Amino acid sequence: MQIWVGLGNPGPQYALHRHNVGFMAMDVIADLHDFAPVQKKFTGWVQEGRIGGEKVLLLKPATFMNESGRSVGEAMRFYKLAPGALTVFHDELDLAPFKVRVKRGGGTAGHNGLRSIDRHLGPEFRRVRIGIGHPGHKERVTGHVLGNYAKAEQDDLAAMLGAMASEAHWLAQGDDARFMSDVALRQQG
Repeated sequence: MQIWVGLGNPGPQYALHRHNVGFMAMDVIADLHDFAPVQKKFTGWVQEGRIGGEKVLLLKPATFMNESGRSVGEAMRFYKLAPGALTVFHDELDLAPFKVRVKRGGGTAGHNGLRSIDRHLGPEFRRVRIGIGHPGHKERVTGHVLGNYAKAEQDDLAAMLGAMASEAHWLAQGDDARFMSDVALRQQG
């Protein structure tokens, strides 16, 4: 079993924030792969399903970003899983908008959700880094991250999320390189 976590903040006022792109990814993956209805568990919202032959639990922590690790830790302990079974989908300032990269382990790059998970479980989990771009100046970062996607970005956002959901079977199988390659190809088409 794998646990895939989308990072975001709960509440409709945050729904279209760049910081909530992890939540958006969970929703599109759940829809495309016909996951079970949402249940409240582990201080969050979960949906169970299969991607390819793999059983996957999708989790959206309801704890706000800074406490995401609490929710993720509860789920990991309940299923007695090691950090290798965890994949975290999150926004990434240091990637161009709509670029998707996967890596295992590493630092938190100032991301409070990653920092919280790292505190609870250590750094050795897989991350799906979803590019939101950097606004250029440090003082503009908070407004950018906590700002809504612009109308002009909606088509690219939908295409990226759709590509990620369509190619999710590669992630489930552990073929991170093929996932990244095929997502990029879909985005070009």
